[in-house]
Amino acid sequence: MIKIIQKSDEGKDYKFSIVIPTWNNLDLLKICLKSIQDNSRFSHQIIVHVNEGIDGTLDWLQSNFDGDITFSKDNKGICYPLNYCAQLVNTDYYCYFNDDMYACPDWDLPLWEAIEKKVDNLFFFSGTQIQPFSFWDSSIIANQNFGTEANDFREQELLDKFNLPEKEDWSGATWPPNVVHIDMWRMAGGYSIEFSPGMYSDPDFSMKLWKLGVRDFRGLSDSRVYHFESKSTSKVRKNKGADQFLAKWGISSRMFGKHYLKRGKKYDGPLSDVDKETLSYKTDSIRNFFKRVAKAMFP
Repeated sequence: MIKIIQKSDEGKDYKFSIVIPTWNNLDLLKICLKSIQDNSRFSHQIIVHVNEGIDGTLDWLQSNFDGDITFSKDNKGICYPLNYCAQLVNTDYYCYFNDDMYACPDWDLPLWEAIEKKVDNLFFFSGTQIQPFSFWDSSIIANQNFGTEANDFREQELLDKFNLPEKEDWSGATWPPNVVHIDMWRMAGGYSIEFSPGMYSDPDFSMKLWKLGVRDFRGLSDSRVYHFESKSTSKVRKNKGADQFLAKWGISSRMFGKHYLKRGKKYDGPLSDVDKETLSYKTDSIRNFFKRVAKAMFP
């Protein structure tokens, strides 16, 4: 059961409703919340969902935090809390943020300026992550190590250097921090709970937006956050998200990111529809074949 502990001021002029699920990550959560407070250009509603909170997270928030709090005694992962917290959103823009992220100065300004230029709600925008490692994704600014834990975080060094790596706006917004209009969030049905605790729920949500007609998947280079990397996912028993995505949509997440979202490529405006006849699905077909064989042999 999830409980609402506290509610923020509905009368304030907030730009985004920032939802942050957290799981026994208090030291990094403190850094995250302080960075949003100190480095945001605008005021935002902040909603924190506490999974378990056996490290004192709930007590600390009740004494030191003015935003909304929801709480579950056990770990609900990512998908359930993101969906539950949507009922507390009192702005037009739902923003998903990880608890192991540090918001760099004016991270929210490029996102808001991009939103103001839109004439409709058919968009999904992401900030750009700076990470110590993670060379696997070209949408990320990798090999920029300013600490991997709260106790070795070199904040001032990050503040001096976060805007130095050159990067263009990129296509394929998927990862947090991301922003979507609340109407599109609700039409898509939020994050799919079959992906709990959350592996591959991000590309699944992007695919649902794609099915709704969204083609503007833009990563804003000037909207930067430092990501300490996988501080919750390294502790949890993961769902087989890649297999679930393939079974649900008939293509792999990798193919969706590469050929539909063109993730990591230079942003060239809204994406075009994909001509499926020009794509080779051999890799996915072979993978499906071996999955069926494995299920037949080991039911």
